[in-house]
Amino acid sequence: MGLDATMNVLLIGGGGREHALAWALARGDRCSKLFAAPGNPGIGEIATCVSLNPSDHAAVAAFCSDTGIDLVVIGPEAPLVAGLADDLRAADIAVFGPSKAAAALEGSKGFTKDFCAEFGVPTAAYRRFSDQTAALDYLADVTLPIVIKADGLAAGKGVIIAETLEAARSAVEDCFGGRFGEAGAEVVIEAFLEGEEASFFALTDGTSIVAMPTAQDHKRVGDGDTGPNTGGMGAYSPAPVMTEALIDETMERIIAPTVRGMAVRGTPFQGVLYAGLMITDAGPQLIEYNVRFGDPECQVLMMRLQSDITDALYATATGGLDALELKWRDEPALTVVMAAEGYPGTPAKGGEIDLSGIGGDDDVVVFHAGTAESDGRLVANGGRVLAVTARGHSFSDVQAKAYSAAADVRWDDGFYRRDIGYRAIERERRDD
Repeated sequence: MGLDATMNVLLIGGGGREHALAWALARGDRCSKLFAAPGNPGIGEIATCVSLNPSDHAAVAAFCSDTGIDLVVIGPEAPLVAGLADDLRAADIAVFGPSKAAAALEGSKGFTKDFCAEFGVPTAAYRRFSDQTAALDYLADVTLPIVIKADGLAAGKGVIIAETLEAARSAVEDCFGGRFGEAGAEVVIEAFLEGEEASFFALTDGTSIVAMPTAQDHKRVGDGDTGPNTGGMGAYSPAPVMTEALIDETMERIIAPTVRGMAVRGTPFQGVLYAGLMITDAGPQLIEYNVRFGDPECQVLMMRLQSDITDALYATATGGLDALELKWRDEPALTVVMAAEGYPGTPAKGGEIDLSGIGGDDDVVVFHAGTAESDGRLVANGGRVLAVTARGHSFSDVQAKAYSAAADVRWDDGFYRRDIGYRAIERERRDD
């Protein structure tokens, strides 16, 4: 496809990450027609939403053929782990997203830990267990706190940091007892790492690597990083904790060995590598890999991107990243996730949402995550429902913009953290 040619794009997914990707795709000149399956009401304002079941790979391939799709962008992890990218490539369709074999970096935490051991990627010490009794016996000699992980995909809820032996035993029993479904058939128990977390993203076509800006999210549901873990209650970019030296070290010790190792194994990785990092006294350590953009980190990354994202996704899918230069805004971006009461447990659904109070500021975008339409009304249909995202001149400025916009959202059942970005603002104030 020529450098100036436009293309038809199919985006798989319907969450906040996919709305951010759709927004970025629609802003560029290279995407002529944008389809989304299933999409959401926010995505529907800028793309054509279609009823396609991502698990029906043949139907997705047929839609691509019938509609003249030039590029498929797979947003969530589940279709990647299920091999959708493989079946589309077999039908000669360009796909942004790794193969089933490469997606094991997210699909199996045990696979990733073994991979890290084989290729020297720094990560916490660990043991894998497929038997509950053996796992419980092992806990008798561990140092607390300890981290218990369901091996497979668990929608961001399969990681438990246990402060006590009782909590650790309960987490192991929950995993093997079916709390996380098939994801808990095997358990990884690993040492707890002390430090500050950061999110690192890199595009790779299997050989070349292009680093993206850093980000930092807030996993805990409550202010001051209290309460249970969630899929993410907010994020900002860049992450001040990630100095240039740490970025270089992450690329050299974590990302590059991973790309080389996957190629050596005969399962080259094409897509975005999302490394969840712990910045320790010994340097960056890998907590886990994801094989898709983070949510809500994708929202802040897309707000800072100046280049046409279509070019980057297509080059990743087809090769040619070595000739790609991505341009980013220097200004920071921050997103505040608005969640439904009850999240991360059982969220309230069906509550009406009114976004008419949001002004026309180009630096503020409300990305839809768990929304739906009902009788012409916008309603909540998930746990994390909206991501109020802003960019500005400083972290203090962008935080104020995001929270001002969040206050203009009318939704009785919604709540959000009030301290997103606090670490970056504390550093900003110390540096002034």
